[in-house]
Parts: sequence; C-alpha cells; structure tokens
Amino acid sequence: MGSLSFLQKPHAVCIPYPAQGHINPMLKLAKLLHHKGFHITFVNTEYNHKRLLKSRGPDSLNGLPTFQFHTIPDGLPPTDADATQDIPSLCQSTKKTCLAPFRNLLSMLNDTSSSDVPPVTCIISDGAMSFTLDAAQELDIPEVLFWTTSACGFMAYLQCHQLIDKGLTPLKDESYLTNGYLDTVIDWIPGMKGIRLRDIPPFIRTTDPGDAMIDFIISETERCQKASAIILNTFDALEHDVLTALSTLLPPVYSIGSLHLLLDNVEDKDLKLIGSNLWKEESGCLEWLDSKEPNSVVYVNFGSITVMTNEQLVEFAWGLANSNKTFMWVIRPDLVAGHTAVLPPEFVTVTKERGLLASWCPQEQVLSHPSIGGFLTHCGWNSTLESICAGVPMICWPFFAEQQTNCRYICSEWGIGMEINSDVKRNEVESLLIELMEGDKGKEMKKKAMEWRQMAKEATASLGGSSVQNLENVINQALLSSSTD
Repeated sequence: MGSLSFLQKPHAVCIPYPAQGHINPMLKLAKLLHHKGFHITFVNTEYNHKRLLKSRGPDSLNGLPTFQFHTIPDGLPPTDADATQDIPSLCQSTKKTCLAPFRNLLSMLNDTSSSDVPPVTCIISDGAMSFTLDAAQELDIPEVLFWTTSACGFMAYLQCHQLIDKGLTPLKDESYLTNGYLDTVIDWIPGMKGIRLRDIPPFIRTTDPGDAMIDFIISETERCQKASAIILNTFDALEHDVLTALSTLLPPVYSIGSLHLLLDNVEDKDLKLIGSNLWKEESGCLEWLDSKEPNSVVYVNFGSITVMTNEQLVEFAWGLANSNKTFMWVIRPDLVAGHTAVLPPEFVTVTKERGLLASWCPQEQVLSHPSIGGFLTHCGWNSTLESICAGVPMICWPFFAEQQTNCRYICSEWGIGMEINSDVKRNEVESLLIELMEGDKGKEMKKKAMEWRQMAKEATASLGGSSVQNLENVINQALLSSSTD
C-alpha cells in the first residue's frame, strides 16, 4: 500500500462509543489500520475531546497528516465534569442525535474542493453506535461493527429478545432479585454451557417491560445483520465455541485480539505518542513497582464506569489492609456514587508502607510488570484481556454490562479467577486476597493464567497467528471491498 498515491489510500473513519473502555480498543485498531496503509479519521465526541486535551495536553490530538481527529456532539447538556457520562442517557442521546452531525462530517471529509484527504472508503463503528450504518449505506461503502465486548458477552446481548419471548425478563417483581430466580440455568444459548440468568448482563434484571436499556440492546444487536462484518477483540483459542456459534448467526465475525499485543509488534514512534486516556496518568507507579518483589503486589482497579457506595469502598479498603498484602489501588475521583472517593485516615496510616494509591495509571504496563501477582477487577473486557495476556490471575467484582458474563468465564471456564459477593465484606476480601497470592488455588490459577498468556501470544505472533490472519482477512474481505460486492 505504500506505493499508492495519497488520494488512492483507503480511508477508514473510526468512531468509538464515547466511553473510555470503548475508545481505547478502537484507537488501537485505528493505529493498526494506519500501519497497514489506511488514512484514519478518528471521531470523538466534543465532550471526550476536551477531556483528552485536558488529560494529555493541548497538542495531544494534533495527530499526523494521515491520522486525524474530528468531533461530533453527543447531544447531552454540556458539562465540565471529569467523569464518564450517564450510560443510559448517552445511549439514548447518541442513537437519536448523532447521525446528522456524523453525516455532515463525512460530507466535509469527502468534499474534494476543500479537502486534501482521500475520500472515505469504509467506516468502523462501535457496535453500540450503529446509526453509522445508515450513513455507510448512503455512501455505498463497507461498514464494520466493532463490538468491544468479549465474544461470550456479545452472545449474551444477542439473547435479550429471546429472554423476553420466553418470559424470563422483565422480572415479575423485585423479590426475583433475591429469591434464587437468577440461578435459573439458560441451556439454549449457542456455544455457551451452564450459563445462569445472573451471568447475563444485568440490564435484564428489570421489572419494567419498556426498559430503555433493554430496548437499546435489542435494537443495536438486531442491526448487526446490516454490517459488512463484525470484529471482536478476543482470540480464537480463548472463546472458540462461542465464536463458532456467532459465525452461524451473523455476518462474518473476525476475532482480532488482543489488539494491544498486535500493536506491540508495530514500531512507529509517532503512533505511540497518540494516547486515549481520559484521566491523567500517574506514571510514577511504574517506578514504585520496580522496587517490589516479583509476584508480590495486588493491583486493584475497578475501571472507568464502576461506581460504588462509600460503605463498599471502606470494606474493600479494610480487606486490603487486613490481608497484609502489598497493593496498588487506582481510585478515580468519581468512583464513589455522588461523592469524591475518600478513604478512612486509619487505613491510609496502616497501609502507607505497603500501599500505593493513584487516580489513574498506564494499566497495560502495570499488569505486565513482574511485581504484579494478582488483579482485583470489575471484569471489564479490556482489563480481563490485558490480565490474561499478562498471565495475571483475578479476583472478580463485576458491576455492569457484560462484566457478569466475563466473570463467569474467568472463574468457571478459564480457571483464572475467584468471585467476590456483590455485597462486599472485608473478611471475604481478605481471605480471597490471601488465597490469590499464596494459596493452592491461587497457584493453580497463576499456572492457568500463564498458559492462556502463551496462547494469546501465539494468536498475535507475526506469522501464522489466528488474530494476525483474521486482521488481514477483515481488511481484504470487508474494508477494502465494495459494499455492493
């Protein structure tokens, strides 16, 4: 592709769902495509564009001549808060308001009289931003949907309509949350065994027949059929059965993960400078980890969306303190619902010699650091995959979306995690941390995690890896093909 003239370059417009856990993998994919010869236009919302400039510096989104950033409004009232927006509100707003400004952006990019960029040849959109399919259809260009979930989480979303048809959701009343009903086994999901209702994304735990999030999920998953292809940030060996089942239900499905391992094979200093963290990273944590023994530190991070009560924060804190383990804990300012997260002063005093608190960090580097021995996580898919690729076993406290499904697979299918009760108590946190870091079960989980790490590396090896081949295939079979083929 390097020999193509500038205006002949394929031009991919990449538009993530506007939350941290969706922006990160989309930017990695965009960088890989740029390395393969694509001109890239990366589309953030105006709100997140401002946050990126605030966290990474005023020139951080200048990009490159062939890797440009643009914005569209998200339709929500403006705010200066440095936090993830309300997800249900964001889902409704993007679906209703973003198509028109996105169309306008495409028109501007394709205006050859005022632009020196090549015409748009394909769109890669987050699976939860499927309004872009309409724009791709109008331009008669391919559109690939990127679902940033696990394959098992994606499959669980696809079942929402059937769960309603079978009368399993909405719940009859609130008592169904606690009376054992959620332990009902769902034995008809293709490629998934032994899944219970509690392992399905918790949007189904509603008593409202007109629940907006359920409607949104059904709408977005049904529109998948209109895509040229679907890509997932996973690898075949990890989720083979589910990926096989998905391929019988949908347009071509390509597993191209882990994207961060694929990107590690790319030597491009300019691309490495383009980052996507919405919070300012505290890089000093890596020097702190350098001073610790191998496999001695528990890393604690609940991601970019999880919010907890102050009581839950305190239970986690004392569980960590009482375990006597060395830990590094990332606490976003908006981690506690409605308040700034504040830890008990006694906790800070007791743990100051063996604990590091940070507001955000370069997580991939942290998880792959030799001193990290375990990960207390919310089971978001990026975190889960990064942990697997680093060979780090997990303690799981799923909070939202498909994190419950990921948790089930981490603990029951892959053998690399243990779950904490959603009603978190310090004694359980303490005992699980001790088991993770020094118990027989912890040692077995570490062994399994290292085996999965090896398989992840093989999938992204430069020659012959399944994810390497799938990335080439999705480029040649979907992104570079005419939508009318």
